[in-house]
Amino acid sequence: MNEAIATAERLAEEKGWFLPLQFDNPANPAAHEATTAVEILDVFGETGLDAFVAGAGTGGTISGVSHVLKKANPKLKSYAVEPASSPVLTGGQPQPHKLQGIGVPFIPKALDTSSYDEVIDVPVEEAFTTAREIGFSQGFLVGISSGAAIWAALEVAKKLGKGKKVLTLSADNGERYLSTELYDF
Repeated sequence: MNEAIATAERLAEEKGWFLPLQFDNPANPAAHEATTAVEILDVFGETGLDAFVAGAGTGGTISGVSHVLKKANPKLKSYAVEPASSPVLTGGQPQPHKLQGIGVPFIPKALDTSSYDEVIDVPVEEAFTTAREIGFSQGFLVGISSGAAIWAALEVAKKLGKGKKVLTLSADNGERYLSTELYDF
């Protein structure tokens, strides 16, 4: 990941290209504050949710949405999702893992670590199994990071108990994984 970012920065400098810098750009969480969080509040109201769960990739979604939802409802709990095998947010060492889209080997500048209450470390096998189960049982073809977020949301729902409302987002589509081990049965 670090090498890819360095290469992108070098090419942008050499060629004069625009580089959005989604890991560093404050517009990333700001966009989720202005759009995603507002849509969630429109549907659930200010106190309609008990918990929000999102993957911690660039940090934009979890930070931006959590800022707005927690301001509207201070009792809401927010959970960031990362790979159990690369627990950077919980102080562990970055390691190679298969949960594409989350679990970068550093803490992005766009991630406000005070925006969430807890980190859920998701085992790769659980993310894969959950993504497949959602496809079979619900007809939604989701990707690996969505499987991780859904698994984490289900764990939060069990923890909070009956009658609590937990929301997560499916941030990736399963089509990009059709030729990978995720959908290779």
